[in-house]
Amino acid sequence: MTSGIIKSVSGPLVTAGGLSDAGIGNMVYVGKPRLAGEVLSVKNDTATILVYDNPTGLGPGENVEMTGAPLSVELAPGMLGGVFDGLQRPLGRMEGGKCLPSENGGFPALSRERAWNFTAVASAGDRVSGGDVIGTVEESGSVLHSIMVPYGKSGVVESIQSGLYSVTDTVGILRLENGITEPLTMLQTWPVRERPCRRRISPNSPLCSGQRVIDGLFPIAKGGSAALCGPCGTGKTILLRQLAASLDADVVVYIACGGRSGGTAELLRELSLLQNPRTGETLMSRTVVIAGSAALPAVLEAAVLTGISIGEYFRDMGHHVTVIADSVSHWAEALRALSGRLGEPSGTGGYPAGLTFHLAQFFGRAGCVASGSGAGERIGSLTAVGALSLPDGSLSHPVAQAVTRLVGAFWVLDSTLAFERRFPAVQVCHSYSRYFSALTDWYTSHVEHEFPAYRERVFRFLREEERLSGTVRRLGRKSLSPEDRLTVEIACLLRETLFDQNAFAKPDSCEPSQRQLALLRLILEYDRLARAAVKKGADISELLELGLREHIGYAKHAAAEQNAGYSEELKRQIQAIAAKGGDGQ
Repeated sequence: MTSGIIKSVSGPLVTAGGLSDAGIGNMVYVGKPRLAGEVLSVKNDTATILVYDNPTGLGPGENVEMTGAPLSVELAPGMLGGVFDGLQRPLGRMEGGKCLPSENGGFPALSRERAWNFTAVASAGDRVSGGDVIGTVEESGSVLHSIMVPYGKSGVVESIQSGLYSVTDTVGILRLENGITEPLTMLQTWPVRERPCRRRISPNSPLCSGQRVIDGLFPIAKGGSAALCGPCGTGKTILLRQLAASLDADVVVYIACGGRSGGTAELLRELSLLQNPRTGETLMSRTVVIAGSAALPAVLEAAVLTGISIGEYFRDMGHHVTVIADSVSHWAEALRALSGRLGEPSGTGGYPAGLTFHLAQFFGRAGCVASGSGAGERIGSLTAVGALSLPDGSLSHPVAQAVTRLVGAFWVLDSTLAFERRFPAVQVCHSYSRYFSALTDWYTSHVEHEFPAYRERVFRFLREEERLSGTVRRLGRKSLSPEDRLTVEIACLLRETLFDQNAFAKPDSCEPSQRQLALLRLILEYDRLARAAVKKGADISELLELGLREHIGYAKHAAAEQNAGYSEELKRQIQAIAAKGGDGQ
C-alpha cells in the first residue's frame, strides 16, 4: 500500500505528501496510533485528510498509510445484538455507564473466530447474480440471515456445502462469467453508499407502532420516512425507544447520534431486559446499535451512513428494517462543525449549503424494494425515522425546514402536553402524514372498512374544538350550545384518553390496531347516542357525567368482551337519560 508523510496538522485536518495515488473518499491510517481518516482532496502528490479520531499528539513527519478503499461496513452474521461506533468498531465494554472500545481497538468489526451453522440453499451448477441467496444462517430465533452473492458478481456455483464456518471461511466456489473462480464467504464489505436493488415498490402497508395517535392519525408506511420534532424535554428519546421496542419490524438499527453521556448504556440495558411483544425474545436480539460521540463530529457523521448501510443489507434479505436516528439535529450540528473547519460555504444558521443533500443520505435511502432474481425474489423495506431537537421548538429552524421536504410523516411534540405528563405528546394540529391515502386499502381490509371515515370524524372533532377554544377560554364551556359542549367533550376524550398512553404498563404501552379501534369506536358510539339524546331534550350535564373518561382508562387494560359489555350498559344509560328528557318536555 502507498504511504505518505504528514506535512501539517490543523485540528482534524491533516496535509500529507507522497500520496499521488490517493483518491477522494479513500480511507487512510494516520500516524503511529493509526487513526482512521478520509481523503478529502488531492493536488499533485499532496492530500488533505479528515481524521475521524482525536488527533491529539499527531505531528509532521509521521506516516500515512493508504487502504485503497472507501469507508465501508462489514456485513455478515454477528451484527445483531452488536454495539458499534460510527466506523463500525465494536464497543464491547461498559464502564461507569459509558461504552468503551473493545480490546482490539476497532476492526475487525465482526468476530473471525465464532462459527455459524451455514445451510446451503443454492446447489452446484446454479447460475446466480448479485443479491441472490446462496445459503442461510439462523442468527436469532426471529431473524434468518441470508447469505447473498455480492453485488457486481455473477456466474455459476461450482461447489457449495453446508456446515459450521466462520465468516471468513470458504463456503463455496463461484465461477465468474470470465472463467475465473472466486471463493464465496459469509463476509462481504460494502461502501457506505446506497446499495443497488432490482426494482423499487410503492409502500402499501403501515409500520404499526402500537402508539394510537401515530397508527390512527399519522401512520408511516413500511419503506417510508418520518421525523419526530419538538423542543427539549418533550420526550423524543423516550418515544423513539418505545418505537424501537414496539415497532412491527424484523430488524431495528438504532443510531445514537451524540446523545448525553451514558445514554447508550441505558439504551442497551433497556433492550436487553425488554421482550419483543411479537416474538418473546429480548429486543437486543433484533437490534444493531451504532453510537456516535458528539466529541468526534467526523465519526458522528459516519455513524448515520454506517447505520443506514447496515439497514439496507438486512432489507435486501427481505426483512422489514427500521433505522432510527436520535437525533438528526446532533448530526446536522456535526456537519456544521466540519463544514466550518473545511471552509465550505455555509447556508442559513451556519449549516452547510448542501444540508438537504446531506440529510437525504439518510431519509432518501428509505424505501420498499425487490431483491434477488427469478423465484428467489424477496420484498423488503427500510423505514427511516429521525428525531429533531429544536431549542425553541420553532418549525422554521433550518434543519426542520430541510427535513420536511424529505419525509412523508412529520410528528410534532408539544411542550405543553409534555409538561402535563401526556405521552406521547404529539401535537395533532401541526403533525401530518402523506401515507394514509396509500394505506387506505390496508386499513379497510385488515382493520375496519369504515376506519377512514372514523379517522376523518376524529379530525373534525379536533378542528371544531380548535374553532371553539376562544369562546371556551373567554366564557367557559357552559356558554356553548349542548351540541358544541358535546363536541368539546369528545375532543377532550380523544386527546386525554385515546391518544394518551402509559409507556410502562402493558398492554397500553403497545396496543394492536384492533384494540385501538375498539376504544375509538366506543367514543364515537357515545357521541352518536348522546347527540340523538340531546335532540330528544336530554340534559347535556347528565350525559357528560356518565364516567366515560374513567371507563376508557380501565378499558386500556381490559379484555375485549368487558368493553363490549360496557358499550351495552352505556347505551342503556343514555337511552334512559333521553327518555327522561322527552318526558320533561
